Amino acid sequence: MRSFIHLSRLPHLSSRVLTRSCLPISAARLPVLRFHSFTTSTFKMTDRTFKLNTGADIPALGLGTWQSAPGEVATAVEHAVTTGYKLVDGAYCYGNEDEVGQGLKAAFDKGIKREDVFVVSKVWASYNTRVEEGLDKSLKSLGLDYVDLFLVHWPLLLNPNGNDDRFPKLPDGSRDIIRDYSHLETWKQMEAVYKTGKTKAVGVSNYSKKYLEELLPVCTVVPAVNQIENHPALPQQEIVDLCRERGIHIMAYSPFGSTGGPLFTAEPVVKVADKHSVKPAAVLLSYNLSRGSTVLAKSVTPARIDANKAVIDLDAEDVKTLDDYSAQLTKEGKLQRFVYPPFGINFGFPDKQ
Repeated sequence: MRSFIHLSRLPHLSSRVLTRSCLPISAARLPVLRFHSFTTSTFKMTDRTFKLNTGADIPALGLGTWQSAPGEVATAVEHAVTTGYKLVDGAYCYGNEDEVGQGLKAAFDKGIKREDVFVVSKVWASYNTRVEEGLDKSLKSLGLDYVDLFLVHWPLLLNPNGNDDRFPKLPDGSRDIIRDYSHLETWKQMEAVYKTGKTKAVGVSNYSKKYLEELLPVCTVVPAVNQIENHPALPQQEIVDLCRERGIHIMAYSPFGSTGGPLFTAEPVVKVADKHSVKPAAVLLSYNLSRGSTVLAKSVTPARIDANKAVIDLDAEDVKTLDDYSAQLTKEGKLQRFVYPPFGINFGFPDKQ
């Protein structure tokens, strides 16, 4: 069982800066959490940041743009950024970075400063042997000179000379994958683009403990972030613990499970939500904050974008309820991974063995 320091037990500082709050006290290297003072158990997550191993601050909450419908992304990004969100997560693979760029420009035109928005993009698997080219494509679409964080989206190589720019397929319809590729080759290129200044930090996404243990002994730049699916039905504690030990920040995607929020009806989540008179979404976002992770909330609806800014301070009983749920699913072999493309590759995740 993890031990936690809870915000409710800590004094509100006049400097409005508090470190290592709401984080496991057993972590070897704890991220720094910063926030504005508040007086109730419900607070705005947009006011919080963590410290990366680069020394930069990363917001605790971000707007996710995966699967956002065409024609809706720009408006969602503009609304989010102009109402307090300070992180926008995107990727070349999503096919909507042009609209993300339009939304950012609209927000900048309204007075939001570029340096106040943390922009994330990812190199797609068909560009894993030409990382800088992939980054340049994203920068052009976004209308930016740099991104704040650039990630390896998945550690595999889709045929860069295949029949589709993003999802090349073989004649039988399966993914056109280069099987003798090593993800370590891509990381060398990530380290190179980091030196160009086109990205302020580099990291990985969908990296298991196994893949991290292959990368860490040979890298010259330790990833700043590992973006993974993370929620009570898929805690991935072995990855979280290793990342804490090595100073790698966790960014959680699909905190609600996936489209439609399948975890909104999970009994332990509903129990905690009822206790605090909040919606299940607030509990699931708070779960990630309690673990010291940045979390991505995906929506194109202004009301939901606004609602996702409010989270609660989970107490020891809440943490135990959610941890017990995770432990029971693990024991029964019923962990739920909602995002797992059909690549046909063993990425080393225990629940997929």
